[in-house]
Amino acid sequence: MPVAAAVSASTVKWTRKHLLGLEELSAEEITLILDQAEEFKRLASRGETKLKALSGTVVANLFFENSTRTKTSFSLAAKRLSADTIDFSAGGSSLSKGETFIDTARNIEAMGANQVVVRHSTPGAPLLLSQHVNASILNAGDGTHEHPTQGLLDVFSIRERVGHVKGLTVALVGDILHSRVARSNIWGLTKLGAHVIVCGPATLIPPHIERLGVEVAHNFDSILSRCDCVNLLRIQFERQRSGLFPSITEYSHLFGMNGDRLKKSKSDIVILAPGPINRGVEITPDVADGRNSVILDQVTNGLFIRMACLYLLHQQQNPTAV
Repeated sequence: MPVAAAVSASTVKWTRKHLLGLEELSAEEITLILDQAEEFKRLASRGETKLKALSGTVVANLFFENSTRTKTSFSLAAKRLSADTIDFSAGGSSLSKGETFIDTARNIEAMGANQVVVRHSTPGAPLLLSQHVNASILNAGDGTHEHPTQGLLDVFSIRERVGHVKGLTVALVGDILHSRVARSNIWGLTKLGAHVIVCGPATLIPPHIERLGVEVAHNFDSILSRCDCVNLLRIQFERQRSGLFPSITEYSHLFGMNGDRLKKSKSDIVILAPGPINRGVEITPDVADGRNSVILDQVTNGLFIRMACLYLLHQQQNPTAV
């Protein structure tokens, strides 16, 4: 059946061929994506889970880093919109035979791919790809740069639970230095009018990050009472080349969200955590599974955000499509 229009009253139209990050988007464009995702979620609640919007379109998932949630979510999102999918993983591919990143993408495009979802360990890889292929490129995470759909689903989950984003105080706690999720959250939240605090050990906070319009804190307890939402970022052990804090036990003691800290917080504080979570490190099980947590809602909402992104990119490519 045809896809209903986004519920936003905004007259903003999606005009971008690619989605490379939230830094380049306006508040109106971000809102357009959120509203379209909300519409897809509304349709799903009515049992309309299979739409024809991308029938005949081929979506290729090019993942040069390991992924479970994001890759599965994009694949399901494409199938919900009736697109055909190509799933590519770097392990065992022609890359091991010397084929370049760009040649791999061009070969996938030659198979008929209209949209390419790419994850890569190198910041800027999706941008580079967008300059060498005709397909639309959707960034699924590039190194420590951005992870736009994760940022969007986090903002969507906040808006869904609270009802708005403007005026909220949102803390991003943990490994800000290595987190592409933090950067996408910062761009998305600040553009929609939230006050963002980045909090963590000094060794995990990038220098001069306040230039992005955020507040910097190194004491979690000192900011907790002000927070409407807390997004607990995973310690990315795989990206760290040296110990940036004394021990996991000390980190959890100083920056972990536990039952005691929850009691000192606002009663309706919203707890988020992009997966995978390290239980007992950034967050204790009782908080992760408690009533203030929207962690599983984030996973659900990720599907609708990715459907919205694929749909809007398709609409830009095919302006006469329904």
